Amino acid sequence: MDKVECVVVGAGVVGLAIARRLAEAGREVIVLEAADAIGTVTSSRNSEVIHAGIYYPAGSLMARLCVAGKQALYDYCRDRGIPHRNSGKLIVATRPEEIAKLASIKAHAEANGVADLKQLSGTGARALEPALACEAALLSPSTGIVDSHSYMLSLRGEAEAAGAAFAFLAPLERGRVTADGFELDVGGEAPMTLSCDMLINSAGLSATAIARMLDGMPLDLIPPAYLAKGCYFSCNAKAPFSRLIYPVPEPGGLGVHLTLDLAGQARFGPDVEWVDHIDYTVDPARGERFYPAIRRYWPSLPDGALMPSYSGMRPKIVPPAVAVQDFMIQGAQTHGVPGLINLFGIESPGLTSSLAIADYVAEMAGH
Repeated sequence: MDKVECVVVGAGVVGLAIARRLAEAGREVIVLEAADAIGTVTSSRNSEVIHAGIYYPAGSLMARLCVAGKQALYDYCRDRGIPHRNSGKLIVATRPEEIAKLASIKAHAEANGVADLKQLSGTGARALEPALACEAALLSPSTGIVDSHSYMLSLRGEAEAAGAAFAFLAPLERGRVTADGFELDVGGEAPMTLSCDMLINSAGLSATAIARMLDGMPLDLIPPAYLAKGCYFSCNAKAPFSRLIYPVPEPGGLGVHLTLDLAGQARFGPDVEWVDHIDYTVDPARGERFYPAIRRYWPSLPDGALMPSYSGMRPKIVPPAVAVQDFMIQGAQTHGVPGLINLFGIESPGLTSSLAIADYVAEMAGH
């Protein structure tokens, strides 16, 4: 049986950041990935937004790790020439009764350590984005966008340079807690049994399933799994905006917002649809409800401009009635299994927070 010091399950952006961090701290690391490449699931099906940390509950892991991770991600991308842009974002009140919400959003952001939001009048917002329709807005100067694939390739390269190894098409099929660590049954074309001292479960949508297949993990401490699907639509018209545009949040989501890729192409979404299985099909009919929402802030959106683009799944650990959740990063102090760290519910802002999550996990792991 092969023996390794640390196994990371999942080669999404967070697993990659953790593998890099632990390898650079001198740990012997193997990353197990069920797919044939890095970042094929949640990490490649999102908005690629660098979030400021505005909306998350004060004191939550999401808030703390997003604010820390944002700065770390900007520094990382700048230092390595990874494509990104600190474009900024406008949160817009399109009705007079929404203006009061902007002040509460600003106060909430400041409680999270995001102190750079600036309130603008409708005239002030249109001075930045002339095609915008709004009564007032908040400018978030630290929001941006990143080429997530280039970022993940860099994380993988640095992890490998520090000695980490990757096993693709290598699903974890079963595991056992032993007296001195873990025994893992790994499937794929070359099945093997692997023993390790430390096991990091960073499997994203599959994290709860991975925890359930680990004999010795208390089942009552594994949260239930839910799926919230989000569809994106692209735009065949050139969007006249240089910043991201978000409406004032609505119950259950952030509204239909406009994000941009690094080429300036606009996309809209994601919406929220609670589902019971993974299906990335985008129903063109869902786009019809996007038009009135978008036209509240972009009245000149042409008819027929929206085209189905892609969808992603949010790994939820709370039911639809709750909707708002926090990251759950669970170590031995919670479940009593030495060397095991579970990462549950790592949805947005997981990409923004990835380097800070890696530091948090490394600290839990004693590095």
